[in-house]
Amino acid sequence: MREYAVHWHAQAPAKPALGAPCNGCGLCCLAEPCPMGMLVSRRRQGACSALRWDETGAHYRCGVLEDAKALAASPGRWQRWRGRLWLRAARRWIAAGVGCDADLQVEKA
Repeated sequence: MREYAVHWHAQAPAKPALGAPCNGCGLCCLAEPCPMGMLVSRRRQGACSALRWDETGAHYRCGVLEDAKALAASPGRWQRWRGRLWLRAARRWIAAGVGCDADLQVEKA
Protein backbone atom coordinates (compact mmCIF):
# COMPACT_ATOMS: atom_id res chain seq x y z
CA MET A 1 0.00 0.00 0.00
CA ARG A 2 1.34 3.40 -0.99
CA GLU A 3 1.28 6.21 1.58
CA TYR A 4 1.42 9.91 0.87
CA ALA A 5 0.07 13.16 2.25
CA VAL A 6 -2.25 15.61 0.54
CA HIS A 7 -3.08 19.17 1.56
CA TRP A 8 -6.82 19.07 2.15
CA HIS A 9 -8.88 22.20 2.84
CA ALA A 10 -9.90 22.36 6.51
CA GLN A 11 -13.56 22.99 5.60
CA ALA A 12 -13.77 20.19 3.01
CA PRO A 13 -16.48 17.60 3.66
CA ALA A 14 -15.43 14.18 4.92
CA LYS A 15 -14.68 11.54 2.32
CA PRO A 16 -17.86 9.60 1.50
CA ALA A 17 -17.99 5.81 1.64
CA LEU A 18 -16.84 3.93 -1.43
CA GLY A 19 -19.69 3.94 -3.98
CA ALA A 20 -21.61 6.74 -2.22
CA PRO A 21 -22.46 9.90 -4.22
CA CYS A 22 -19.70 12.47 -4.57
CA ASN A 23 -19.89 15.26 -1.99
CA GLY A 24 -17.01 17.38 -3.31
CA CYS A 25 -14.44 16.34 -0.71
CA GLY A 26 -11.78 16.47 -3.46
CA LEU A 27 -9.60 13.76 -1.97
CA CYS A 28 -9.49 11.68 -5.15
CA CYS A 29 -8.29 14.65 -7.24
CA LEU A 30 -5.82 15.75 -4.57
CA ALA A 31 -4.31 12.26 -4.52
CA GLU A 32 -3.95 11.85 -8.29
CA PRO A 33 -5.54 13.17 -11.47
CA CYS A 34 -8.19 11.22 -13.39
CA PRO A 35 -7.67 10.62 -17.14
CA MET A 36 -9.12 14.07 -17.94
CA GLY A 37 -6.99 15.60 -15.19
CA MET A 38 -3.88 13.97 -16.63
CA LEU A 39 -4.60 15.61 -19.96
CA VAL A 40 -5.27 19.03 -18.45
CA SER A 41 -2.60 18.92 -15.70
CA ARG A 42 0.02 17.27 -17.89
CA ARG A 43 0.96 15.07 -14.94
CA ARG A 44 0.25 11.54 -13.80
CA GLN A 45 0.92 11.99 -10.09
CA GLY A 46 0.04 14.55 -7.47
CA ALA A 47 -2.93 16.87 -7.25
CA CYS A 48 -4.89 17.75 -10.37
CA SER A 49 -4.31 21.35 -11.41
CA ALA A 50 -7.93 21.68 -12.53
CA LEU A 51 -9.29 21.11 -9.01
CA ARG A 52 -10.94 24.24 -7.58
CA TRP A 53 -12.09 25.12 -4.09
CA ASP A 54 -15.60 26.63 -3.97
CA GLU A 55 -15.64 28.98 -0.99
CA THR A 56 -19.41 29.52 -0.97
CA GLY A 57 -20.26 25.82 -1.14
CA ALA A 58 -17.31 24.74 1.03
CA HIS A 59 -16.39 21.91 -1.34
CA TYR A 60 -14.09 21.12 -4.25
CA ARG A 61 -15.20 21.22 -7.88
CA CYS A 62 -13.69 19.97 -11.12
CA GLY A 63 -12.51 23.00 -13.09
CA VAL A 64 -12.82 21.11 -16.37
CA LEU A 65 -16.52 20.47 -15.74
CA GLU A 66 -17.16 24.02 -14.53
CA ASP A 67 -15.46 25.54 -17.59
CA ALA A 68 -17.33 23.19 -19.94
CA LYS A 69 -20.67 24.11 -18.31
CA ALA A 70 -19.91 27.81 -18.79
CA LEU A 71 -18.93 27.23 -22.41
CA ALA A 72 -22.07 25.17 -23.06
CA ALA A 73 -24.17 28.08 -21.77
CA SER A 74 -22.38 30.73 -23.84
CA PRO A 75 -24.29 32.77 -26.45
CA GLY A 76 -22.36 31.61 -29.51
CA ARG A 77 -23.61 28.56 -31.37
CA TRP A 78 -20.12 27.15 -31.99
CA GLN A 79 -19.12 27.70 -28.33
CA ARG A 80 -22.27 25.99 -27.06
CA TRP A 81 -21.69 23.00 -29.32
CA ARG A 82 -18.03 22.76 -28.32
CA GLY A 83 -18.94 23.20 -24.63
CA ARG A 84 -21.53 20.41 -24.76
CA LEU A 85 -19.06 18.06 -26.43
CA TRP A 86 -16.34 18.92 -23.91
CA LEU A 87 -18.81 18.53 -21.01
CA ARG A 88 -19.89 15.11 -22.23
CA ALA A 89 -16.29 13.95 -22.56
CA ALA A 90 -15.31 15.40 -19.19
CA ARG A 91 -18.21 13.72 -17.37
CA ARG A 92 -17.27 10.38 -18.87
CA TRP A 93 -13.55 10.71 -18.16
CA ILE A 94 -14.02 11.71 -14.53
CA ALA A 95 -16.76 9.09 -14.05
CA ALA A 96 -19.31 11.69 -12.95
CA GLY A 97 -22.39 10.13 -11.42
CA VAL A 98 -20.71 6.78 -10.70
CA GLY A 99 -20.10 7.49 -7.02
CA CYS A 100 -16.96 7.69 -4.93
CA ASP A 101 -14.27 5.47 -6.40
CA ALA A 102 -11.42 6.69 -4.20
CA ASP A 103 -10.32 3.64 -2.26
CA LEU A 104 -8.21 5.74 0.10
CA GLN A 105 -7.70 5.62 3.84
CA VAL A 106 -7.89 9.01 5.56
CA GLU A 107 -5.69 9.75 8.56
CA LYS A 108 -5.67 13.24 9.99
CA ALA A 109 -2.31 14.55 11.12
